Amino acid sequence: MKWRAEFESLDPRKFEIEEDPVVGFYFYVFEDGKCIGDQLQDTLDVAIQSALDDYDVPKDAWRKVEK
Repeated sequence: MKWRAEFESLDPRKFEIEEDPVVGFYFYVFEDGKCIGDQLQDTLDVAIQSALDDYDVPKDAWRKVEK
């Protein structure tokens, strides 16, 4: 599965979390279409909290975009 956070106040950055069933959840930071950061977290909740702590991404900004 994949989640995306696109929030007007966060521009020009976009954020994604992608699940890898084997290792966990990858949290990606994009700026102007280029990946400028990534993290591997154990759970979706930890990835979302990391986004909030490190980049001020509101928890309610996340939307599931793929199954």
